[in-house]
Amino acid sequence: MKPIKQTGQAEQAPTFEAGMARLEEILAALQREETPLADAVKLYAEAAEQVAVCDSALRSAKLQIEEIDAKLAPDSAKEEGAG
Repeated sequence: MKPIKQTGQAEQAPTFEAGMARLEEILAALQREETPLADAVKLYAEAAEQVAVCDSALRSAKLQIEEIDAKLAPDSAKEEGAG
């Protein structure tokens, strides 16, 4: 099992892809019958953190897309009105 936090290393913002990959690893570990209950609870807690990371990344991406669309909207309205 990977540790939740590693000390002595520079903290980098986790990416959506890294969060999803870790969630897949956690799911696989939780599905193994030999995973002890105490470890399963720790994995579940880590999974909740990873879900929050992925949710935050998705919200940020959605906001960026909405900002791009808002910038494009006035331009497309001008083009439609000019015809």
